[in-house]
Amino acid sequence: MERYKIQLPLIARATILMLFWILLFFVLTEIKNFLYPIFLAALFAYLLYPLANFLEKHKVHRILANLISIILGIIVIYGVVFFIYKNLQKFLVDIPTMEKQAISNLTVLFNGIRDSLGIEATEGTPVQDSVMSALASIKSGLTTYLSSTFHTFFAIFIMPVFIFFFLFKRNKIERFVYMLTPEHKHERADKILYRINHITIKYITGVAVVVAILAVLNSIGFIIIGLKYAVLWGVIAALFSFIPYFGTFIGYSIPILMAILTGKSPDLAVSVVIQMIIVVFIEHNLLTPNIVGSYVKISPFIIILSVLFGGAVWGVPGMFIIVPIMAMAKVLCDEVPELNAYGYLIGEEGTEEFSLSTGKIKEFFNFRKKKQ
Repeated sequence: MERYKIQLPLIARATILMLFWILLFFVLTEIKNFLYPIFLAALFAYLLYPLANFLEKHKVHRILANLISIILGIIVIYGVVFFIYKNLQKFLVDIPTMEKQAISNLTVLFNGIRDSLGIEATEGTPVQDSVMSALASIKSGLTTYLSSTFHTFFAIFIMPVFIFFFLFKRNKIERFVYMLTPEHKHERADKILYRINHITIKYITGVAVVVAILAVLNSIGFIIIGLKYAVLWGVIAALFSFIPYFGTFIGYSIPILMAILTGKSPDLAVSVVIQMIIVVFIEHNLLTPNIVGSYVKISPFIIILSVLFGGAVWGVPGMFIIVPIMAMAKVLCDEVPELNAYGYLIGEEGTEEFSLSTGKIKEFFNFRKKKQ
């Protein structure tokens, strides 16, 4: 009996695809407070897996190995969260004392801009009102985020449970995938699972090491240049480095703003900007290539789009989560023939001829030397 495939018109297929993405976006945003702790827990499970696996190989029972790994992870992660929480509380108390310096700094800045543009001064105190309004908004926003909510408690206390079950049932999840896959495709499924696990573990652990190093570098730099709450801003700026491309700039926007508002001279803000440039150079040219490596072979353009999409759906947690998810999708597309075209589209392949690399730069200069 012949099977007939229904060929829909292009406009119908495009409409269905568009409706799918709209529905997906709606579902993800509506139940984000339920979903993002699960995805974050899965990534933390990948981060703690090397330690749990090491303990298991040394004859520690899986339950105990998982509990030890999670407790150590909680000590580190919740320790960082507690440090940020306590220091932000001190910062909130210190905000009123910053108003006078901030008003003075912005008055000098606005007067300089006004004089250079030839704008006449106006009556009133717009700078003072703006500064007080801005600082009040910052204080209100931080107070809202620091105040306990149901979703915050849910995420904090339920995530270790999710992490435990992901680590404990990892073999069952693999067997579940094999049960869904026809027997003649088990070899491909095994390869896909191995590559997904290998890439995700290497990426998550590598980025975590880079963030830890950046926290130290940022804090030491801020202490040297004399920025108030140096360690707090150094840690926060480093944590944003989990977000590719945008992270360092988002993280450094806070200390730059603090330097402009509270610094006794413009030199402090200039010093913070110079430090940011140095840190970006070290991160992109030394730390990330040597520690993280090129495990996530996704086009920078696709990564940027993915980060923007993750931010639109789940905010900052979405920007953290989206890159490993895209890496998993890339592996799946590469290993399934029907999806190879999508893997090629989101990957780095196809632009090698026009891309810049250290090898091509060296080759160019060697050619110039030989020509001379």
